[in-house]
Amino acid sequence: MRIFHAWGVEGSEIKELVLQIVSSYGYLGLFFSLVLGIVGLPIPDEILMTYCGFLVSRGILSFSTTLLVAFSGSVAGMSISYILGSKFGWSLVEKYGKKMGLSEQIQKVQHWYLRYGKFVLTIGYFIPGIRHVTAFTAGISKMPFIIFAQFSYIGGFIWAITFITFGWLLGDHWTKIIRTLHQFSLGITIILASCIFLYLYLKWYKKK
Repeated sequence: MRIFHAWGVEGSEIKELVLQIVSSYGYLGLFFSLVLGIVGLPIPDEILMTYCGFLVSRGILSFSTTLLVAFSGSVAGMSISYILGSKFGWSLVEKYGKKMGLSEQIQKVQHWYLRYGKFVLTIGYFIPGIRHVTAFTAGISKMPFIIFAQFSYIGGFIWAITFITFGWLLGDHWTKIIRTLHQFSLGITIILASCIFLYLYLKWYKKK
């Protein structure tokens, strides 16, 4: 990713560092890693949550607590990005955008907003390198915070439960997601997310 190179680090180095942080600091490491990743630091959020799902399968972490922490981290990160866009807007883009490759991404997201509306905030989570830009762009456009929160926070919950469940279901095979994650198109990811929701619903219904 272009952002990785902008920070002068390799994606593999970041991945190992983040997984080590979560292994050492648990829920606290997960929360702050997601906040920083969504704001714009080169953190592999999906791999992080999938790894946490694996820890859930091992009984090291709780599924419900992990989901709550991941959702809270994503909400906090998106809210911070929205505030940055609202307060600093294009002045921040002009100063740092070219170096980090954000200008082109913001233009792309603005085009998506015109075409798909506020649902971009929901599906944008599943597009690496784009999710933090959707919130920032919403802030630039002065979208009312309540509307931003409705679409963004729903997306954050779906995003978090999808990848945590990936890791939980894959168990010891969770590393397979690393090799295939960036090959998934948005459509395939949505299909997988739908299957996970169906699986969880049927499991809950059977118990009930």
